[in-house]
Amino acid sequence: MALCLQQEEIVKIVDHLKEQAQPIYDETILASAEEEEDLAIEEEDHDELYDTAVQLVAQMGQASTSMVQRKLRIGYNRAARLVERMEREGIVGPADGAKPRQVLIQDQTP
Repeated sequence: MALCLQQEEIVKIVDHLKEQAQPIYDETILASAEEEEDLAIEEEDHDELYDTAVQLVAQMGQASTSMVQRKLRIGYNRAARLVERMEREGIVGPADGAKPRQVLIQDQTP
């Protein structure tokens, strides 16, 4: 396939630039992106209802997103984030299909 005149000129310019020097990559760009991602996860994890949700699943002895949603009267996505955070922190077990998650802590309320 023949290249048009503009494309040939672009290829020549790119080839010329490649001959000038090897690229120098700025790896700090990747590091700051990872830091921003970690910060975003921390900010996402902050939810004023988290402690209430933990207390709820400890009292109920089971955890499911829909149960947390109903009891706290919140949206499904927010409830799912709360339950996922509980799993990351070792409060509830992993999902097992449609079954409620196992609660790995005991209720501490008197």
